[in-house]
Amino acid sequence: MLNTVFFVSGKGSNLKSCYEKFPKDKIRICAVVSNKKCGAVQFAVQNEIPVFLVSSENQTGFFNYEELIRQLKKIPAELIVLAGFLKLIPDNFVDEFESRIINIHPALLPSFGGEGMYGMNVHKAVFDSSAKISGATVHFVDKIYDHGKIIAQKSVDISNVGGPEEIAERVLDIEHELLPFVIQKFAEKKIVINHNRVLIAE
Repeated sequence: MLNTVFFVSGKGSNLKSCYEKFPKDKIRICAVVSNKKCGAVQFAVQNEIPVFLVSSENQTGFFNYEELIRQLKKIPAELIVLAGFLKLIPDNFVDEFESRIINIHPALLPSFGGEGMYGMNVHKAVFDSSAKISGATVHFVDKIYDHGKIIAQKSVDISNVGGPEEIAERVLDIEHELLPFVIQKFAEKKIVINHNRVLIAE
């Protein structure tokens, strides 16, 4: 059984997609972490998934990252999934869970990544670039925005879209396929790092 923890900041469509697609005997969503109360948190509560609110500042009802680390180690968290989490993860948290944190990004990295490149900002940049293909990337998280080793990517044709909103819709469909696939491969222990490249074993 792979214990996963999802970090979210919005509606939680990737969280919901994974919850529906995961084989319950192999993968368990054992906690949801957010920097605010949002649709994803509501979904977690409705499905009796424990919720931790986290903040780098002293906020009533919120854990700081040191406290969160202790809580996640108790679970214990084996894979941390950033699925629309809009805050930079502190370095000490990355160190504690090295090679066990992944992120899904709504573009084909290394293009259209980095600070400020999230949500519709990404899709506007892709549209303005006149790119004909976009997609989603799942990558390991390191201490730089959208910089860690790429695990898997899936592309989608956007040559006939009329605006960023259409790109967002097509890419989100891809995300809902790619993220559950990658997490299931983690559960099957088929993610291998070899010579600085990430391979998915058959």
